[in-house]
Amino acid sequence: MKQMKIPATYMRGGTSKGVFFSLQDLPKEAKQPGPARDKLLMRVIGSPDPYAKQIDGMGGATSSTSKTVIVSKSEKEGHDIDYLFGQVSIDKAFVDWSGNCGNLSAAVGPFAVHSGLIDAEKLPVNGIAEITIWQGNIGKTIIAKVPMVDGEVQELGDFELDGVTFPAAEISVEFVDPSDSSGSMFPTGNLVDDLNVPDVGTFNATLINAGIPTIFIDATELGLKGTELQEQINGDQNWLNKFETIRAHGAMKMGLIDSLEQAATRQHTPKVAFVSKPKDYQSSSDKPIQAEDVDLLVRAMSMGQLHHAMMGTAAVAIACAASVEGTIVNLAAGGGERDTVTFGHPSGILKVGAIASKTETGWAVEKAIMSRSARILMEGWVRVPSGTMN
Repeated sequence: MKQMKIPATYMRGGTSKGVFFSLQDLPKEAKQPGPARDKLLMRVIGSPDPYAKQIDGMGGATSSTSKTVIVSKSEKEGHDIDYLFGQVSIDKAFVDWSGNCGNLSAAVGPFAVHSGLIDAEKLPVNGIAEITIWQGNIGKTIIAKVPMVDGEVQELGDFELDGVTFPAAEISVEFVDPSDSSGSMFPTGNLVDDLNVPDVGTFNATLINAGIPTIFIDATELGLKGTELQEQINGDQNWLNKFETIRAHGAMKMGLIDSLEQAATRQHTPKVAFVSKPKDYQSSSDKPIQAEDVDLLVRAMSMGQLHHAMMGTAAVAIACAASVEGTIVNLAAGGGERDTVTFGHPSGILKVGAIASKTETGWAVEKAIMSRSARILMEGWVRVPSGTMN
């Protein structure tokens, strides 16, 4: 059996990395959603891997680096490109298509320009290219403002993003109407719910579906400080089990699953995050974070592990929740009306913005905005065994 090669680009977007494909370059069997596509993407990334290292693939053995993206010219009016995100499980045989990746959203526009998927007349020689993206997983519009220099995407610059070692060019990403279109931004209708988790506890929780479905709990209710770094949670299997149990019961309460068992096949969503009032702490890079520099602290779980920084979609959820008076996030930030929030995460600080309004059907947010950066790391082909999709 021989290997086949498929055109691909390995990119960093925000604090994540993933393998990017143009839909037109995928093998015929993988051009449509289904088992063949999932098998291909898993083999590219190196999953499922019982060793949880992804040595035989492009994945980096973390939720931030076990990611795939498929981009094509858009068939939706008013949009330039369609974008699909596949979160590849590391040790299990499935690809989760239930949500978006906010970090890699910043790389989708640059990838589309590099790949010739954007009409030339829309691209300035020097200036900002505004790329309108249809996010197919969640049915939402994203607007990426990509800097251009001499007719090419500007990748290098002095914008610093905590969680990324080197500076790069800033890309503004706008998530239009990020709340759930099928119902209220708060699926239970409440800003705060009693979330009863057998054998773990009952917690005041804000359950929100904006950016990505997220369960927010005050750190003190969990017996945590809110300043924890990755090793303090990920090195403790008891905490990991607790958070997964909380996530499953929260998913049930949010109506995302019909039985607790289904949570195992929906690892990407919902997220679980714990928040606290501002405190001094040392980030994972030993950078001192001062309480007066942030409005609150947030730690979030992703694919069963504490995230090293903050997922972009979870940052959208934080911004949306903070903008509504009375939520767990808003109260941790000091309460009151706000259209921006600066929060501390394990790697540093991030500022995000959102403006919420009350409508006849519940709370809604027009758009959430954050700054990210992106860079091509490698381009060419990935190779997989020719029988991968059988």
